[in-house]
Amino acid sequence: MVARHDQTSDPVLLDGLLQARRGTAFFARKLNELTDADLDGNSLLPGWTRRHLVAHVGYNARAVARLVEWAATGVETPMYPSVEVRNHEIDFGATLSPIALRNLFDHSAVHLNVEWRDLPADNWHHKVKTVQGRVVPAEETVWMRTREVWVHAVDLDNGATFKDIPEPVLARLLTDITGAWHARGTDKDLVVEVTGQPSALVFGDTTAASPTVVTGALPAITQWATGRGTDGTMATRDGGSVTPALPAPAWI
Repeated sequence: MVARHDQTSDPVLLDGLLQARRGTAFFARKLNELTDADLDGNSLLPGWTRRHLVAHVGYNARAVARLVEWAATGVETPMYPSVEVRNHEIDFGATLSPIALRNLFDHSAVHLNVEWRDLPADNWHHKVKTVQGRVVPAEETVWMRTREVWVHAVDLDNGATFKDIPEPVLARLLTDITGAWHARGTDKDLVVEVTGQPSALVFGDTTAASPTVVTGALPAITQWATGRGTDGTMATRDGGSVTPALPAPAWI
């Protein structure tokens, strides 16, 4: 049998697909390390067990695949009929048997990967609509899935940390988050500086006269920005003493 490959030849898109597939494999590895009984334990997301998290990641793959199908056929297929339906789906998925829950993740990931693989090169530019109502090209679905699998692999609370996430993924995620803060105006008097990089990464209200400056390595800063803890971050104001960073503004 001859293997089939992605129809796109865009090097940026191919690199993005690689990061998404690596993230999916990483999530699968952390999931497979858990016993069936472990699935009943809490994830790092408040109010969600690992069952809820796995159900969410599985159904997310199906939802993203619907957007790729939209780009392929031109027939509008939204991610979800409504946010309420999405939430109900996750609650239902959390009640599945362990083997069904694992199969949901595996099969939905394969389905999405096939939809990406078979999407004609020109169709990657076709517009689709996210659950938040943003109109984006189909190529955005790759990043949507990338951040889901990498971040939620950490949320499984099975030993993964933000240090396991590739730096390009962390940098793009941090850019997205700080951009959302800026659009909402929630970064007023807040500057974020990433240390330990060849070139400085600085985000936030850089024109503020007396900002609070939060510093840390890229994994720690991104963890903080996603609302998942302040370990490894420090904050200063007016040249004062260094203190642990305060909680970040809301991301989503």
